[in-house]
Amino acid sequence: MHNKAERLKKVTAVRKADVAPGLAHRVPPGQTVTERFPILHEGDVPRYDPGSWSLRVFGEVEQERAFGFEELLALPQTKIVCDIHCVTRWSKLDTEWEGVKFTDLLPLLGAKPGAKHVMIHADEDYDTNVPLEDLLRDDVLLAHRFDGEPLTDKHGWPLRLLVPHLYFWKSAKWIRGIEFMKEDRPGFWERNGFHNYADPFEEQRFASDENMMPEDEWIKKEFD
Repeated sequence: MHNKAERLKKVTAVRKADVAPGLAHRVPPGQTVTERFPILHEGDVPRYDPGSWSLRVFGEVEQERAFGFEELLALPQTKIVCDIHCVTRWSKLDTEWEGVKFTDLLPLLGAKPGAKHVMIHADEDYDTNVPLEDLLRDDVLLAHRFDGEPLTDKHGWPLRLLVPHLYFWKSAKWIRGIEFMKEDRPGFWERNGFHNYADPFEEQRFASDENMMPEDEWIKKEFD
């Protein structure tokens, strides 16, 4: 993954993608709208037995705990329709997700008052940081279904984060841990030159303006 980050940071030739006028307000600059769902990940795709999978909650909490998959399914379930935007320059509109709203889960987590940031931990040594305030938005989910079906392994089964207002690397797949923190610290891609916050409409792709994203990076990937 480190090699990929270095390669992406060195690319400088891009053009602004053409977007239909009626969609322009929904599509961030430099994005191309696709109806397919590109599959981007590094390493092998993990496969889980939901009966043995768990989600650990730790850090700035009153008591560390873990949730089983069935426990999450027993909580109120919410469907969200939203647009998603990947840093590799594709956007997919009107995607439908189902899962547990972070705000519905939060009262069960026992976060301490000083917790202002969250690190989302996933498999393959991946993590990504998100301000707690951003996770409190009404469209942030711990998602287990997409387009009316359970998530596929390649899209993060059994659980992924959905943070649609940020670039999609913040919506980590295969999540296994939620760590509450007093202070922010960078996750994997953030440590490797990507922007710490990742607002698509501000094109916050990289920590430095000297780096750019190739326009065809996502076209080289697998699709659903």
